[in-house]
Amino acid sequence: MASTSSARRPPPPVSRTDFVRDAIKEAILSGEFQPGETLVEAEVGALLGVSKTPVREALRILAGSGLVTMSTYKGAAVRIMDTESAYAVYDLRALLEPEAIRRAVERGADFSEARQVLAEVGTGTGPADRAKASLTNRLFHRALYAGCGNPLLVEILDGLRDQAALITVTGWGISPTWQGEAAEHRAILTAAESGNARQAEHLLRRHITDFIDRVAFGLGGEHTTETKGAR
Repeated sequence: MASTSSARRPPPPVSRTDFVRDAIKEAILSGEFQPGETLVEAEVGALLGVSKTPVREALRILAGSGLVTMSTYKGAAVRIMDTESAYAVYDLRALLEPEAIRRAVERGADFSEARQVLAEVGTGTGPADRAKASLTNRLFHRALYAGCGNPLLVEILDGLRDQAALITVTGWGISPTWQGEAAEHRAILTAAESGNARQAEHLLRRHITDFIDRVAFGLGGEHTTETKGAR
């Protein structure tokens, strides 16, 4: 059992690797680091004031989560999401996330955090506005499914969030529709707060599939009818 003095100790500081990972991830998901951009260890380290070692470790972690690609000859780069990969991510979201919100509504989950996040959505169209919209979008969607009652389902959806956010920020560069999507968010939240689980489920699924259909044409690569038919 921890002593009283140890219980009062502050939490340990974030490791350099975690700090670098979070900084790079935020730069990618805000659009500061663009898809395909090379991430040179020495340059990133100088930017963040750390050595190359934590940068190298952070890039390996981000490669594992699907945000970065690693090449023996070219090094690390921000992942480019092609159409097929984007549809695969959104196919899984369309299967799992609406089910999660239905369960959350049926369990009487508290959606006050989602309401608070939604109130912070800006109305601008510049890069800084897009970065803020990307962050609030991630927070809003998590606040919808977090109360589903299945920790494993939440963990799986959390694992999809970064790749989905990379697609979102890329998609908004093609078609800046986040203001219109805010209206869709309000409708989803209204259904959830009113206890209409099926309506919330339906609106969220349509929100997810409509987005990928709007932006997929601007992503590289091929998209097969089999993938779209699976959605």
